Amino acid sequence: MNHQYQTAGLNLPHLNKTDKLHRILNARVGSIDMNFNSQNLPYWNAAYFGLNQVNIFNESSLAEQIEIVEICNRNLLEEAYLIEKAGVGYMAKMVTLAETTEERMLYALFAADEAIHLSQISHYVPNPELVNTNNPFLQLLQEVLENQEKSVLLFILQIVLEGWGLSHYRNLAAYCQNSQLAAIFQGFLQQESRHHATGVTLFEKISLSPVNQQTIIETLTLFLQMVQVGPQSVVAAMEKVKGHLSQPQKIKIFQQLDSQTHSSTRLQTLRSLIHNPNTNIFIQELEARGAFQPLPPEKCVLN
Repeated sequence: MNHQYQTAGLNLPHLNKTDKLHRILNARVGSIDMNFNSQNLPYWNAAYFGLNQVNIFNESSLAEQIEIVEICNRNLLEEAYLIEKAGVGYMAKMVTLAETTEERMLYALFAADEAIHLSQISHYVPNPELVNTNNPFLQLLQEVLENQEKSVLLFILQIVLEGWGLSHYRNLAAYCQNSQLAAIFQGFLQQESRHHATGVTLFEKISLSPVNQQTIIETLTLFLQMVQVGPQSVVAAMEKVKGHLSQPQKIKIFQQLDSQTHSSTRLQTLRSLIHNPNTNIFIQELEARGAFQPLPPEKCVLN
């Protein structure tokens, strides 16, 4: 286990399914009656990822198309699993940082929400132990969660990222082809909305130090850069199945995915989450850095 990231807990192992603790846990969080007849179907189809607009995808064999869509589906599920896993650790940490009894009680309840979400989504991740935690977004999430002060945690994780998660889960629920999984994501929304609103309320009472202001700006810059470069995971899924793609091929794929519109929509959502009367300095600095501008396809191809 990587003890450097105990709070995020992304690499915490799972118990064997026969362990008695599973019975106790299931009695508390509830078990899911999996509809195994639908497990081999893609939860989100090719159009959800914009793949139906990509020539290389459309010219691929049916087997290749199925594999690409399956990888994209797995990426979404594994990301949700890891975010909820980190969410349990975040809420547990905020219990210890609470400054009033009521705040501590709220975060204890929120930790229970995240634990139930994690239990539900885990059923759709066949091999949780094999999920790859080595990507830039997760590394950033871990660094913030392990090392930053309460005010930074509140703003980055509970206001911006949980607010972002609301939009993301709403979208996943709306376009999911499996009614049971769609209902699970839909069920996340009420709790996640409460978590986000609590973060906004608590942040209003905080006076940020110049150091913490700068930390938030630098962290947001890194996160927004990941959004600016478009749907990297979709292109990576295609390359995994099709083999090496040249730079001109990747540029064409980003063009056909309409990556600038894809990124612009998400950047504007994030801008609205960042903006409030107490954070004008964040917006001004991020705009000066061009952080809300999506990159053109030719600049989305990363080395």
